[in-house]
Amino acid sequence: MSDFSLVLTATIATTFLLAGIVKGVTGMGLPTLAMGLLGTIMPPVMAASLLIVPSFVTNVWQLFAGPSFSAILRRLWLMMAGILVGTIIGARLLASDNVKWTTAGLGAALIVYAAYSLLARQPTVPARAERWSSPVVGFLTGLVTGCTGVFVVPAVPYIQALALSRDDLIQSLGLSFTVSTIALALGLASHGAFEAGHLAMSSLAVLPALLGMWLGQVLRQKISPATFRRWFLIFLILLGVELLLRPLLA
Repeated sequence: MSDFSLVLTATIATTFLLAGIVKGVTGMGLPTLAMGLLGTIMPPVMAASLLIVPSFVTNVWQLFAGPSFSAILRRLWLMMAGILVGTIIGARLLASDNVKWTTAGLGAALIVYAAYSLLARQPTVPARAERWSSPVVGFLTGLVTGCTGVFVVPAVPYIQALALSRDDLIQSLGLSFTVSTIALALGLASHGAFEAGHLAMSSLAVLPALLGMWLGQVLRQKISPATFRRWFLIFLILLGVELLLRPLLA
């Protein structure tokens, strides 16, 4: 679909505004929420295409806002390589016409990520295990990204388990999300699923996403980020259940 109605355009803008607010409050969540919400009104491959530009812009901002880019890149480059390879391989499913499977996969990814974040204890990855675990986690994250458009599983729990400082953690997540966004664009393009019309609408979504991030940062000073995050994750579970069950009830 290259033509967007006024109603659909407004819906996309509102989605990225809300997703930007979540990212502004919690430091993450824009791609995840945007994919989940857009996945309820369009095929996941189209939602992923619309995600590319606003996700890239907001995550590059997060990536270069921190103090340790070169050190983090040296530490996590094997993971980033795994994300790139896994995403390009996995994007074959997302670019296929099997909307039922991709929608169900998107729902499952949202449920797994949100439930883990709510219920699991934070593990720790020993330094000696990073060399082999980083590319494995990166590759698995890439497969999930390529199949569903969701960047966070298992990358976010893994990066959180590396005992990084707060600034390094935020910058590492920005690196992971930026590489995932680039890899997803390459994967979709390689399978002929990245249309010019989607790129134009994706570019227009940057402004509401950035506005949402600013509003979220203002809101962060007035509410408890932990409470906001808890309810956000509960919402993701409910959204994931709806997406997972939709192909079965159709």
